[in-house]
Amino acid sequence: MSKQLKPIPEFANEAEERAFWESPKNDSTEYVDWSKAKLMTFPKLRPSTETISLRMPEDVLNTIRHHARRLDVPYQSLIKLWCAEKVAELKQSRRTAQRGGK
Repeated sequence: MSKQLKPIPEFANEAEERAFWESPKNDSTEYVDWSKAKLMTFPKLRPSTETISLRMPEDVLNTIRHHARRLDVPYQSLIKLWCAEKVAELKQSRRTAQRGGK
């Protein structure tokens, strides 16, 4: 027998909704049957970005700038690309390790 779920309240705005779900008094499992949830992807959404300040040795930055000029791309874009590639590699190796460990 499934548990009776509470109705999700109406919210006046996004800030009110955010405050409701962030509150430790509100457990989402009382409002949503997560066992019926499906994984969704939104390919046309642009990922949010955050500005950071990054200090690195001058010779490293000069090498990156040199490679960026050779590829005719902005050096910041090249740094983002390399970071994204490394993150994808790390995620893949973690998935492979998890599958092998189970």
